[in-house]
Amino acid sequence: MIKFFSRHPTAANLLMLGLLILGISSLSTIKRETFPAYDPPYIMAAIVYPGASPQEVEESLCVRMEDAVDGLANIEETQCEAIEGSARLILKLNEKADIGRMLVDVQTQINSINDFPTEIESPVVQELDWNEPVVDIAITAETSWPELKAYAEDLKRIMKLDYDVSLVDVSGFSDHQYRVELDTQAIRQLGLSVGDIADQIGRQNVKLPSGNVETPDKNFLIRFDERRITPVELESIVVGSAPNGSVIRLRDIAKITDRFELDEQKVLFDGKPSALLKISKNKEDDALRIKENVTRFVEDQSAIAPDGVTLQMTNDLSSVLWDRLTMMVSNGWQGIVLVFATMWLFFSLRYSFWVAAGLPVAFLGGLFLMANLGLSINIMSLVGLLMAIGIMMDDAIVIAESIASHLDRGQSVDDAVYNGVKKVLPGVLSSFLTTVCIFGSLLFLDGEMGAVLKAVPQVLILVLSLSLIEAFLILPNHLSHSLHKEKNDKPALRFKVVLLEKFENFRNTTLMNMVEKVVTFRYAFMGGVITLLLLSVALIAGGVVKFQPFPELDGDIAEARIILPPGASLSQTEKVVDKIVASAERLNEQWSEEVEEGNTLVEHITSQFNANADANESGPHLATVRLDLRGAESRNTVIDDFIDAWREDIGDLADPISLVFKQPTMGPGGRAIEIRAKHDDLSALKSASLDIQEYLNQFDGVHGVLDDMRMGKEEILVKLRPGAETYNVNGQMIASQLRAAFFGQTADEIQIGVENISIEVRLDKEQAGDIQQLANFPIITADGSQIPLATLATLDFQRNYVRIQRIDGLRTISIFGDIDNKKASSSAILAQFQKDEATKLIQKYPGLRFDFEGEAKDAAKTGASMGKGFLLGLFGVFAILSYQFRSYLEPVVVMLAIPLAFIGVVVGHWILGHSLSMPSMMGFVSLAGIVVNDSILLVQYIRHHVDEGDSVHDSVVKASRERFRAVFLTSMTTAAGLLPLLTETSLQAQVIQPLVISIVFGIFASTLLVLFMIPAAYAILADFGLVKKHEPLAL
Repeated sequence: MIKFFSRHPTAANLLMLGLLILGISSLSTIKRETFPAYDPPYIMAAIVYPGASPQEVEESLCVRMEDAVDGLANIEETQCEAIEGSARLILKLNEKADIGRMLVDVQTQINSINDFPTEIESPVVQELDWNEPVVDIAITAETSWPELKAYAEDLKRIMKLDYDVSLVDVSGFSDHQYRVELDTQAIRQLGLSVGDIADQIGRQNVKLPSGNVETPDKNFLIRFDERRITPVELESIVVGSAPNGSVIRLRDIAKITDRFELDEQKVLFDGKPSALLKISKNKEDDALRIKENVTRFVEDQSAIAPDGVTLQMTNDLSSVLWDRLTMMVSNGWQGIVLVFATMWLFFSLRYSFWVAAGLPVAFLGGLFLMANLGLSINIMSLVGLLMAIGIMMDDAIVIAESIASHLDRGQSVDDAVYNGVKKVLPGVLSSFLTTVCIFGSLLFLDGEMGAVLKAVPQVLILVLSLSLIEAFLILPNHLSHSLHKEKNDKPALRFKVVLLEKFENFRNTTLMNMVEKVVTFRYAFMGGVITLLLLSVALIAGGVVKFQPFPELDGDIAEARIILPPGASLSQTEKVVDKIVASAERLNEQWSEEVEEGNTLVEHITSQFNANADANESGPHLATVRLDLRGAESRNTVIDDFIDAWREDIGDLADPISLVFKQPTMGPGGRAIEIRAKHDDLSALKSASLDIQEYLNQFDGVHGVLDDMRMGKEEILVKLRPGAETYNVNGQMIASQLRAAFFGQTADEIQIGVENISIEVRLDKEQAGDIQQLANFPIITADGSQIPLATLATLDFQRNYVRIQRIDGLRTISIFGDIDNKKASSSAILAQFQKDEATKLIQKYPGLRFDFEGEAKDAAKTGASMGKGFLLGLFGVFAILSYQFRSYLEPVVVMLAIPLAFIGVVVGHWILGHSLSMPSMMGFVSLAGIVVNDSILLVQYIRHHVDEGDSVHDSVVKASRERFRAVFLTSMTTAAGLLPLLTETSLQAQVIQPLVISIVFGIFASTLLVLFMIPAAYAILADFGLVKKHEPLAL
């Protein structure tokens, strides 16, 4: 087949055109996203229990739901969260789970619970969708909050219908309601309760089909419609009569307002009231295509918006993807140019062109396969494509160099092409298979990091498979035509002639002398290599080179997450937010030199109340201030440096119990520090948490330490007095009247367009806000008499936790923290905590348990699967090489290059000041599949000369000389393809550079050492009589 394709006039070109056309046709369909989807399947069961405390929610809902689902198969973790007014059960499923079947099973089990409190709303059981934020649109207008919400809903509908954006939510508003606030004195005089008024409204606000009337000519529908849908219309409802017989309407005893339930649920954008349209994507959506549609939507709607209305994009997380895609594509082209230039130094221009032409063919063919296999273009798959540049060139260079060597022996072009390809065919195939063994072992990585990192081997295997086809079936034909035409080419440039002469002189004299010396002092050389390897390990063990599970992306968004003591008022939170915003504005002026002239570093400031990603609770004591910074490509500062300056400028504020400055988490792994403490006693849990926080805060570089269990608002506990039953009352009667008066009672719900509005009836907030008013609150008995609450019940004050978390049936508190990776290592801190502090705490609090989550757990899970897969891959490499070389020892010699590459990996990170990370380890494992190829080339030729009857000494010297150009070129092209990324100064390259450092420095180290270590190793084997001539197999 090789001979057929090399000599057929059109077959190779037709195959090449077919791959190019397929690849180009897939460019418009392949999905683009920041990272591959990595969330495991979850099922959530949520129940609303209005007004219930977290303890009541835990006892009444969480425990019962946990018991109900206990015993269902394929559940990896059960987590129940009890907060004021609701419970949320989250089931993390394993990979074997059938999500559809599990959803039905969980619904059945939850619905079978028959002892839930009667006040709960119906349970909602659903699969937790994986949605990734793309961008927000801030809508500001000089109008009322209800009108702003209505305008935002209209824009949401337009975006979904006309701009192909499916996941849009309106944020910044709580539930819309008409609030009916009753005058306490007036309803007392009427002898009515809040519930009575709510019932009156519900009975009189009716719209109901009432049958039909049939006549000989027509049929008529009867519809009763006494619906009141505005506050003015509601005011006319009759609620009673005065002693003089006149009617009393709702407006006489209440004020009705069109408002939203929570004052604290609001957003300020650049200081102005705002609505947010939050746009997200699901697993199948293309983030950049959505961003393009949103951009067009904002431009179109801004042009026709009413006066005073502005639309502005903010919280743009898609910019991270776009910036990195453009950076990767730019570096990719630079890498291809460098690879071509490297080739051109040793081959003719036409010859180099056809060798390099295999890159776009394999790339586009790979993109076609990716699109049809459901793979996406993301940061990690692009890294795989860039790695493939150098690796793909290995096969092409080996083939091209072999053809060139046969030409030098005087063979005709056609014979040289065929014989050259045929000679290296076994070596190239084994190199490909060993590479696939290594990368294939990485397809089964566990954990979130593993799900992201496995995109690299997926892409590499696809592209390398196509490059093998290109190298054997397309490249020989092009090289044959090229060589026929080169007979008439002009002589090579003078500097190339000089360069090649010097290269040949180095190969024939200097290299051979160095190999001779290494072979002579082989034991000393091997001892020196082992020493270098041990020193590299010492750099890690001594903490000189730190370990960070996953490098942070340098995004364009900085956040201040604020938590005040529960019970704090909205005005207190607003004062803290004002200070933080003022600090950001000050820094924006001070850091103006960090951006291009005429621009500001901070583009927009968003203040969102009742929102904090760290809190897992709600209330006026929470807020988040978000800054949109100018894109990384147009500023000179790292976002972490700005965040550190922001934190320092604010200093210590008295009011917040937690104030965390950070950028939103992107990518897999979770928080740098996440410790779960478990115990049945909430007080012991909280005390242990405070001890852990104190321990973590002593480390330099640790900040933002907090837990997720805080004391809630002060509560007034109402209990019946002994003998209260003599007044003909009971607990249910008193509780329901108190609930209706102070929490409110829903009289009705009306639908206006897409907006659902509830009519809530309650006491006037100002009149009901006094403790004395509560004590004097009249309880209406069965006979209509009114008795003050204080006569029937005692009022005591207490505080409970605002949130209770249960994991696998145990009460759990989670302690979080962030790390400045320049100063500290999360893995080192957690290891020290386990060694020093954990045992002390377990002794102090008997029954206490610890789990480690976040980056630590995911890195351990991914690392364990990577190590296991790597060992299996190494065995596959050993098996292939053992079969090829018919030996058990020679494969070991080839594989000695792998640990040598680790020397370069560690030294590279040390020199450039980077921490080792999971991408670094991924680079090292990937490197194993690359450096083995160089060793195979060398060992194959050593074995050839030994089989020809040469001594081992002569064989290793000859093989080193003969294969030096191929080994040198394969290493240089691999490094050249990644060199632009290694030298990239953009802030966008941070997450990619550890992997690139591993490969570039590792391949340089292994190449230098392999050229000398393999001859030394063969010489040592010969000392023990372990190198023998192979006899032909008798078949």
